[in-house]
Amino acid sequence: MGQVRRRIKHKETFEERLAQEAARYRYAAEEQPVGSMARELLLRRSRQAEAASQMNDWLKARGVQSPK
Repeated sequence: MGQVRRRIKHKETFEERLAQEAARYRYAAEEQPVGSMARELLLRRSRQAEAASQMNDWLKARGVQSPK
């Protein structure tokens, strides 16, 4: 028989978690020296989380429009 799937019940919405993740990465990036690889990676992850949030909003919208 197959394995039982473990489901996690989240207290925050997906959008809230994405916003928190983006803010956490951006804050961590500010702690790093300018031009460091760690800072660039953290800023990239922050932008990816923000882009994911925008895509999620776009997909949830009625009458889906093309991205701007």
